[in-house]
Amino acid sequence: MLNKYAHYQLSRRSNLILPDKQTFIILLRSLVRTTLKMKVIHIPCLEDNYSYLVIDEKTKQGAVVDPVEPEKVIAVAKENGVELKIVLTTHHHWDHAGGNEKIKELVPGIKVYGGSVDNVKGCTNKVENGDKLSLGADINILSLHTPCHTKGHISYYLTGKEEEDPAVFTGDTLFVAGCGKFFEGTAEQMYQSLCVTLASLPKPTRVYCGHEYTVKNLQFAQTVEPENAKISQKLSWAQQQRQSGLPTIPSSIGEELEINPFMRADLSEVQEKVGCKSPVEALRKIRELKDNWRGQALVMLNMSEKRSY
Repeated sequence: MLNKYAHYQLSRRSNLILPDKQTFIILLRSLVRTTLKMKVIHIPCLEDNYSYLVIDEKTKQGAVVDPVEPEKVIAVAKENGVELKIVLTTHHHWDHAGGNEKIKELVPGIKVYGGSVDNVKGCTNKVENGDKLSLGADINILSLHTPCHTKGHISYYLTGKEEEDPAVFTGDTLFVAGCGKFFEGTAEQMYQSLCVTLASLPKPTRVYCGHEYTVKNLQFAQTVEPENAKISQKLSWAQQQRQSGLPTIPSSIGEELEINPFMRADLSEVQEKVGCKSPVEALRKIRELKDNWRGQALVMLNMSEKRSY
């Protein structure tokens, strides 16, 4: 049986006519990542958000990351025969936590996890850095405190019981080729979150972020490192994906270390490009440049100028 909900989402988001079963299956596979133990399904929400349904294949128990549109999440879970057990909330912003109260009404007994200092709406279980959870028979979940976008932002690192096939759900801390704005924190905190906490994860770790910002992020990254061929290659691929109505997510930690200017602030050539002498200073400057970027080539800005949020 074809997944009717996925077929509808693909058709609606891409404006494509899906002529036959074979074409549909090819597109559907781009939205679903399955291993022997864990499946991850993208659920497009709002204008450019993603929620994610994580399924323990042995028990068919599920966790959902940032279910801002809970009815969509529940529909996908039903289509896949999944019992929803937990919500993993990355941070308190409405476009991530705004569906928590509703999903608690629709799925009695579901547990809602969120950062202990982030005031997450509907939270039933607060987590801190290093807290460990589990899903079903085979999935381990590690909470990582990744502050700056919000002060209590949590990224969730998932693996099998033997620490195989890692994935991390980064909300608005780490995007493909980008990072979140510094709404509640400092450049020092974002450096720690990106270049220490997340960069220390295994390079094959798949990165599932909260928004489809990849094309614009890569276009900006090119202004920082115009000679970086990996950025150009990734941008060409991402544009093709979006033209076909397909996601550009996940990337990987290893890939982000090659294409993401914020995670490359340690490199002397990146620091030199933005006129800085330290990683934190470079990261702060790159964020300022990105906040003021409107598609033009890189222009050095006075550090005293107001950031645009």
